[in-house]
Amino acid sequence: MNWFFLTVGYSGLSPKAPGTMGTLVSLPLGMAILIYFDATTLFLAASLVSILAIKIINQYEEESGTHDNQKIVIDELAGMWFALSVAPATTIAMHQVLDLQNGFLIQSLLSFVLFRVYDITKPSIIGRIDSEAKGGVGVMGDDIIAGFAAGISSAALWQGWLYLKDLI
Repeated sequence: MNWFFLTVGYSGLSPKAPGTMGTLVSLPLGMAILIYFDATTLFLAASLVSILAIKIINQYEEESGTHDNQKIVIDELAGMWFALSVAPATTIAMHQVLDLQNGFLIQSLLSFVLFRVYDITKPSIIGRIDSEAKGGVGVMGDDIIAGFAAGISSAALWQGWLYLKDLI
């Protein structure tokens, strides 16, 4: 069970780009929570997953002696879900997902791209957390901050687009 959880349904076992695969699996799951519930539920789910993951990762690292195994992608799920809870952070009906005017799909995809960019490049505090924090906090922390940064950036870009569109 723990390995299923840590690898997000074994998506982290992908031989190529396990982090991206874990994020790709997490994106539609997070979008579904937004569609059928709301942003608060997604935020709370991401928080709960993060707390559980820190505990389980600490146990895993103690037993294996390995820090931040690339197959562990639960941190990508948490980061992606935090990004989605910030932007688009809206509840829509299933038939509205492809309506680009509401921004749901665009912000979701933009959050995905920005999250991967921040997670891979690790700018500023994201990189410091990754290199300095130990155990589960180190594994989860950089992705949580990258998720919030991606969500805020996505929302800001979408709002900037709406503002510019109104000027034209």
